[in-house]
Amino acid sequence: MHTRREFLGAIGLPAAYAAVGGPLPLGGLRLERAVGVLEELSMVRGSPQEVAQDEGFWRQVQQAFTVDRSLVNLNNGGVSPAPAVVQDAMKRYLDFSNQAPTYNMWQILEPQKEGVRQRLAREFGCETEEVAITRNASESLEICQLGMDLAPGDEILTTNQDYPRMIATFKQRERREGIVLRQISIPVPAEDPAEVVARFEAAITPRTRLILMCHMINLTGQILPVREVVAMARARGIPVIVDGAHALAHFGFLISDLECDYYASSLHKWLFAPHGTGLLYVRREQIPGLWPLMAAPEPMDDDIRKFEEIGTHPAANFIAIGEALTFHQGVGPERKEARLIYLRDYWAKALLEHDRVRLHTSLKPGFACGIATVEIEGVEPGDLNRFLWEKHRIITTPITHEEFRGLRISPSVYTTPEELDRLVEAMEVVVREGVG
Repeated sequence: MHTRREFLGAIGLPAAYAAVGGPLPLGGLRLERAVGVLEELSMVRGSPQEVAQDEGFWRQVQQAFTVDRSLVNLNNGGVSPAPAVVQDAMKRYLDFSNQAPTYNMWQILEPQKEGVRQRLAREFGCETEEVAITRNASESLEICQLGMDLAPGDEILTTNQDYPRMIATFKQRERREGIVLRQISIPVPAEDPAEVVARFEAAITPRTRLILMCHMINLTGQILPVREVVAMARARGIPVIVDGAHALAHFGFLISDLECDYYASSLHKWLFAPHGTGLLYVRREQIPGLWPLMAAPEPMDDDIRKFEEIGTHPAANFIAIGEALTFHQGVGPERKEARLIYLRDYWAKALLEHDRVRLHTSLKPGFACGIATVEIEGVEPGDLNRFLWEKHRIITTPITHEEFRGLRISPSVYTTPEELDRLVEAMEVVVREGVG
């Protein structure tokens, strides 16, 4: 194991500070604390489920973040704060870029993206030449949605719970090109994978050309049977685009296990990477047939990097993904998943003691992880969301769907049980007295 001094020098802290051990600037102090956190975590033993309840372990993780503790942020599903070590790395790369952008950014930092690409592929189970680094899941998905050739009358199949931006993308193609978007309903919660597959299968027609599905639905945290839907669709010659915006680095799986052709995710959610970073996986043999969102030269037709042709962009965001990967690995993916499930059950099971509380997310293993959506019958989600913020400084996400409604609650690894106690107590006031 490297010493703190060796680590600080390796990540680029000025040699004088690294050599003498201090005094460190603010960024250096935060980096040294991050090293200490990873050292402490590496010494912890026990199963993921045991560690999930070890508040001493998670207190170390909490100290790696710089979050505002005057409020309770329970909307980590939207975008997550990055640990201090990731923030500092991005700032360091940005400062370096600005010394001489056309040289430092393009000639030095941009090639380093290849190392990040290799690490992403290794961590999430695919080939390096199948991974594009993008700005978010929406960009990755729209590359797929807009990059496939479709003819008037061709049908796209998805659910009525997919992300609004992705629905809007296909609806624009409907208006512009005459394709047909078909949406199916699935159970809430969906605890029978075979039924989900059957509903997709029943909606396929001779004109179905493409399926879009979520891996984890943003509205409820529902995990869908991607591998099974992909197998069913492939037998009929229908490709599947998988929206994994909330899934990657949230719970354990490898992209290769899903056997899909296209997978998209945001890295600024559960990987805790810099804001404005995402991933697109395209199976190697499918790359030539998928048009990039922005034009790329013909020699790049079979190169995954054609999907990164977006003009001038900051290198700092993308290179700092490496620090986020190291932090993710230091915490431990299995321990992280177990902790997120523990936190979900901590607040959800307490609230389910009340008759008027309904949970629209399954608590059974394998069907959800850290995200869950809860409803207090008779209370509008928007009113409840405002009450929690204005009276208790708790951030949640109101969900209003034609088939269900409630608040989406998404804690993270820096969330404390005391913060969830505050949520439960505030919700119990509403159960008894309403929002006033």
